[in-house]
Amino acid sequence: MSAEFQITVSKQQGRVPVTVLHLQGDVIDANSYGQLEAQVQAVYEAGARNVLLDLTKVKYISSAGLRALHSIFLLLRGDTLAESDQVMKKGLMDGTFKSPHLKLLNPSPTVMETLRTMGFDMFLEVHRNLKDAVASF
Repeated sequence: MSAEFQITVSKQQGRVPVTVLHLQGDVIDANSYGQLEAQVQAVYEAGARNVLLDLTKVKYISSAGLRALHSIFLLLRGDTLAESDQVMKKGLMDGTFKSPHLKLLNPSPTVMETLRTMGFDMFLEVHRNLKDAVASF
């Protein structure tokens, strides 16, 4: 199924530049998660620090896809790890922390349920339209 999985990249300008990865394929799984991680690594190396994953066309995310989201979260989490970890730990404890650098756009109900079940909605903002998502960075 990985042959059917494609990622296109666009740039949006809000208060800060936002790199949008438009994921096209039914699933993020063991066959496609590596492609997603590699693409985010490439845009990060090119200077992207704020990433929006457009999940509009993704119907399912497996544990491998969740692993990819976690890896991307860690990559984008901040400049100094000690400072970032302190803020993150406090925010996770009181439920206020959301990643300022990684956000999600338009996950399907199935994907959203998986994110909720695994607790990813606790630290990743989810938006329903591109304009609001870009403005949130």
